[in-house]
Amino acid sequence: MARKKVALRYIRNDSARQNTLKKRSKNLMKKAGEVATLCNAKACVLVYGEGGTVPEVFPSHAEAVAILNRFKSMPEVARLKKTMDQESVLTQRVAKLRDQVQKTRCERQDRETKFLLHDAMVSGRLPGNIEELTTMGWKLELMLKSLGKRIAKMSR
Repeated sequence: MARKKVALRYIRNDSARQNTLKKRSKNLMKKAGEVATLCNAKACVLVYGEGGTVPEVFPSHAEAVAILNRFKSMPEVARLKKTMDQESVLTQRVAKLRDQVQKTRCERQDRETKFLLHDAMVSGRLPGNIEELTTMGWKLELMLKSLGKRIAKMSR
């Protein structure tokens, strides 16, 4: 059974907030342990609770200190190799969405051209718009080239 979506907002009730933090930090620690085991990677988690003086640490305080010191001792280039800021993430997403829009436009134009070709073949009349005629001619040339390649391939 799927869980319902939780609204991400501040929990006003103190006991409910503390209870939620406790549960989520426990699950976070468990997931960090699973990732470390499955990927054979070093991982540590520090969770600072509201008003708490000592953070919850995974896997242990000494191991977390060793992992963090190792991370800090790495050269900055290696440390920041795969990190991304918000701007670069959004730039990548925008570029990907632009590619998808362009692909969808091409597919739509291809469908419209095929529809025009089909309509011209069935009715026997050509569209009066010069742009549509040019597009149909271009599509016909592509189809004829493709058919020529298929025939040549099959005749071999």
